[in-house]
Amino acid sequence: MDPELQPWNPGHDQENHVNISGGQKLLLSSSATVHSIHITNGGKLVIKDNIEPIVLRTRHILIENEGQLHVGSESCPFRGNLTIILYGRADDGTQPDSYFGRKFIGVINGGTLEMHGEKKLSWTFLNKTLHPGGLQEGGYYFERSWGHRGIIVHVIDPKTAAVNHSDRFDTYRLKSENIRLVRYLNAVKDGMILSVAVNDEGSKNLDDDVFAIRAAIQLRPTYWMTQHPWSFITVKGIPSSSVEDHVEYQGRGGSAVAKVFKMFQADNGEHFNVSAASEWVQDVEWTEWFEKPQKSKSKDGERLSDFRAAHRDVCDHPVDIQAVTLDGAKLTTEVLYKSGRDYRFFCRGPEQAPGGCHNYRVRFLCGKPVRPKLTISVDTNVNSTVLRLADDAPSWKAGDRIVVASTDYSMHQAEEFQVLPCRACRPNEVKVAGKPSYLHMGEFIDGVDMRAEVGLLSHNIVVMGEMEDGCYDYNNGLCSFLISTPSGATSSSQHLILGCGDVGLGFKAFHMEGVELKHMGQQSLGHYPIHFHMAGDVDQEGGYDPPSYVKDLSIHHAFSRCVTVHGSNGLLIKDVVGYDTLGHCFFTEDGPEVRNTFDHCLGLVVKPSTLLPSDRDTRMCKMITEGAYPGYVPKPRQDCNAVSTFWLANPHNNLINCAAAGSEETGFWFVLHHVPTGLSVGMYPPGYSEHLPMGTFYNNRAHSNYRAGMIIDNGVKTTPASAKDKRPILTLISGRYSPHQDADPLKPREPAIIRRFIAYKNQDHGAWLRGGDVWLDGCQFADNGIGLTLASGGTFPHDDGSKQEIKNSLFVGESRNTGTETMNNEVWGPGGLDHSGRTLPIGQNFPIRGIQFYDGPINVQNCTFRKFAALEGRHTSALAFRLNNAWQSCPNNNVSNIFFEDVPITSRVFFGEPGPWFNRLDMDGDKTSVFHDVDGSVSEYPGSYLIKEDNWLIRHPDCIDVPDWRGSICSGRYAQVYIQAYKSANPRMKIIKNDYYTHPLYLEGALSKSTHYQQYQPVITLQKGYTIHWDRIAPAELAIWLINFNKGDWIHVGLCYPKGTTFSILADIHDRLLKKTFKTGTFYPASQMDKLEYRYPTKGHYYWDEDTGLLFLKLKAQHEKEPFAFCSVRGCERIRIKANIPKSPGPSDCEAKAYPKYAEKPSVDVPMPQKLPSTQTVRVAGWLLQLIYR
Repeated sequence: MDPELQPWNPGHDQENHVNISGGQKLLLSSSATVHSIHITNGGKLVIKDNIEPIVLRTRHILIENEGQLHVGSESCPFRGNLTIILYGRADDGTQPDSYFGRKFIGVINGGTLEMHGEKKLSWTFLNKTLHPGGLQEGGYYFERSWGHRGIIVHVIDPKTAAVNHSDRFDTYRLKSENIRLVRYLNAVKDGMILSVAVNDEGSKNLDDDVFAIRAAIQLRPTYWMTQHPWSFITVKGIPSSSVEDHVEYQGRGGSAVAKVFKMFQADNGEHFNVSAASEWVQDVEWTEWFEKPQKSKSKDGERLSDFRAAHRDVCDHPVDIQAVTLDGAKLTTEVLYKSGRDYRFFCRGPEQAPGGCHNYRVRFLCGKPVRPKLTISVDTNVNSTVLRLADDAPSWKAGDRIVVASTDYSMHQAEEFQVLPCRACRPNEVKVAGKPSYLHMGEFIDGVDMRAEVGLLSHNIVVMGEMEDGCYDYNNGLCSFLISTPSGATSSSQHLILGCGDVGLGFKAFHMEGVELKHMGQQSLGHYPIHFHMAGDVDQEGGYDPPSYVKDLSIHHAFSRCVTVHGSNGLLIKDVVGYDTLGHCFFTEDGPEVRNTFDHCLGLVVKPSTLLPSDRDTRMCKMITEGAYPGYVPKPRQDCNAVSTFWLANPHNNLINCAAAGSEETGFWFVLHHVPTGLSVGMYPPGYSEHLPMGTFYNNRAHSNYRAGMIIDNGVKTTPASAKDKRPILTLISGRYSPHQDADPLKPREPAIIRRFIAYKNQDHGAWLRGGDVWLDGCQFADNGIGLTLASGGTFPHDDGSKQEIKNSLFVGESRNTGTETMNNEVWGPGGLDHSGRTLPIGQNFPIRGIQFYDGPINVQNCTFRKFAALEGRHTSALAFRLNNAWQSCPNNNVSNIFFEDVPITSRVFFGEPGPWFNRLDMDGDKTSVFHDVDGSVSEYPGSYLIKEDNWLIRHPDCIDVPDWRGSICSGRYAQVYIQAYKSANPRMKIIKNDYYTHPLYLEGALSKSTHYQQYQPVITLQKGYTIHWDRIAPAELAIWLINFNKGDWIHVGLCYPKGTTFSILADIHDRLLKKTFKTGTFYPASQMDKLEYRYPTKGHYYWDEDTGLLFLKLKAQHEKEPFAFCSVRGCERIRIKANIPKSPGPSDCEAKAYPKYAEKPSVDVPMPQKLPSTQTVRVAGWLLQLIYR
């Protein structure tokens, strides 16, 4: 210790403005209260490592100008207990600091903060599953039902709580079992604990030997072992210790239970509880919702017989009845018993007329057949639970608080516990007070690591904001947003007088570890628990040695974020637990933040906040419109609704071994800043971060998030609101990620690599990744609504030949993690291979998908799909397509080396059908779905293409229909044309392939009706002829782009125009690098169709058949293209047509005149491949795959 330190004990005086400067070196050794502490000009404050706790209350601490604050050191951590409380109210009249504001520990301009608490394990995983109520945790659990009739005896050692022996005696069937039971009981030593109970029946042959058995165990029961539920616990030789229960069961259904329990104390001083239950159980389940039968009369209540006549699933004696309006509002029901066995019920609600039910639906709780059940448990954790962990945790002490993350869809199933003393625990076990309410997995399920994270909240150094008794509005209307929290959430948003730790530019040293921060952060910009604010490079590049870090922290019950990195680079954030906080938890702010490393950080229960549009939920988004232009109408799902555990405003940061274990929206979100925002304006040129290579992303996991486990997509609006764009700055907008070396789009692409990512139990998506060259390897997806969507990064027509891929990965549809059924769980229903009850991601009929094809191109290679099985009314599939897709579908999407386990053939692929979630299935992308089955591992036909069954543009006579997929297996060479229509009124386009002219394809256009042009994107078969028609006057200008055409690829196309139209037709090419378009040729009229075959580099021909109204062109690619590029190496080839159209009232539809004149005979240009010989059977697990050949 520094010998120059002087003892300092200032006492308690809230008016004491402490200034430590001029070389003063003070040692605080006792609790104190002061107004504030300013450490400057070489001053130094050290906190003494006392045996007695120290509590320091102050409004703020400012450290600058060679000032220093030391609490322990890296080599000698602080071992005592220190609590720093930041107090005060925003409305108490005190003047805030011009830089830091109120209630802070601030380090700036040569200041040093060294705060090092005890080294503790920050977080780990459960290594044994934790069951609701802890019934299977710590001790012994025994359960039997049918097939185990008779009397079951357990012998338990009172010294150790161990079950020494157990046996079953079928005294109902065999009289000899009575004799064996007497001998067995006589052999048990006095002092041993006996648990005796009946399962099913045990009394038929027992009566003659009752007295012998009583003598054997020296008991005087009130009842004896009968055919009714009966259970008994005693200490042999001590009749007074006996406890007994017996229930008369009439055998007419319903449940009956006889249950006893008794507490004992083992030799090690630990208490344990022995319980025995003998029962008849009637399980119950809810029916589906039924609407009121048409014949039902409401005047005198609703009759159950009417529902049973309409719906056979309704039982005659329901246990309960629930009713709701058709809009979903809950109603109360009053049940009357009338007319013998017929029930009547009434609905009570604001819109329900007296005496009847209207505008409603109803469901019934029906009982299943009864069954016997016997359970014996020895609970060695009385009012406590032992957690088995993946790591040794000797640093977790009695009194510490921990949190166990949810492993279900709701983040609110995270549970807090307090650590208890445990002499019998192993190094990797801790005992906690209480029992869990939810299922928390502690194992790999179906190959996926679903172990719950367990985070430490307690540390011996605490920095906290002093709490008020209730919320007060220091920010306009704040309390109205934050007092109400979701059901089951920890309500911490009522108290908003908080603290924050700020680190500013030019600090000398900052290292913080082993610290607990709670009640920190404020709902105002810049006030967060940990905030590196415009600090620049804080690692070796900035001259910091050792580099700056925050490690081994817990930040919980906070009111604005966890760790904010703002205009700072190279910071190490390691072993930090962020729990129950408002707004993005681990947050990079303006866009230029790079080289920061988040290593082994855990965030969970991340809720919305008011600060930024991306932090806000729907209600906040609609009501907080500050910065918007007058007339702005918020669209919450587009503008806001993005609160995330990890918010990365720049991709060039590192995430390693991190867990996003529950956010109101998303786990990891990479968002793009086209230009830096806020105080970072001008730090990089426009578009720089959109091309910057991704840092390391390795071994991260996300679960229990609502929108997605991970998103790479979107940007933020970087300009203020205006009449042209009324949205406020920083609302979400579209964005595209395309990484290149040195962030230079003229240099080679550099794929963003995502390795060993785990996403499970995310309600909507496991991951939604949009970008050029985003590649996943060795990932796991399970129990997500949609496992993975890879959205194209190509920004047509500036596409640079990118692709996305996933390989060596696992997808599980519905795993053995069935979740916990709760009273108000609206997403509980049948699922899995056995159709048993489980939590569901969104709804009972939501179509669960493994990989969802969107646009492409994407490559799926060497992936396994496990446990995808459709149910009646729910279309589950391993491979599927984006619902309600207006965009294109790329024929270069391909799959290879795919494996299916417990996936019926019928559930491998599904193209969709009209109905719930799919709507009418009539958007352009819905109609053009396609992917390439390279090796036949999906369809069993190598090299085939899987297409939507009614897409006749790419069918041929030998295609094989697969009705269960709503698809077909075909062969061919495919490409696309993008047809842009200008100077038109958004007409509907009809395209017809000449060899199937009776099957036209109608396209509405991919763009909104408000755009100045419309774009149509059909997939076509190469070397074929087509005609194009319109439901209105033909567009005066058309641009036809050749997409996925290679050199020499061609199609013939005839476009319908009114008689008397004249044309000007040019060919050009758009150079993506220069972003310029160059003319390459002119088309001239020809008198004969044959002339179209003569195409020169700068000259082509068109044929105008005025009688039919068709303008014919041969569209042929002139340049080579890269394998996954939309366009050629030279750029995107295009034909531009300008038509001088005479006034015509009718639509430009020439179909009636074009056919059969231009009809062609269907042909197979690419023969269908042979079916793989190793897969001959078509019946799997009772499912039949029906193949129909056309």
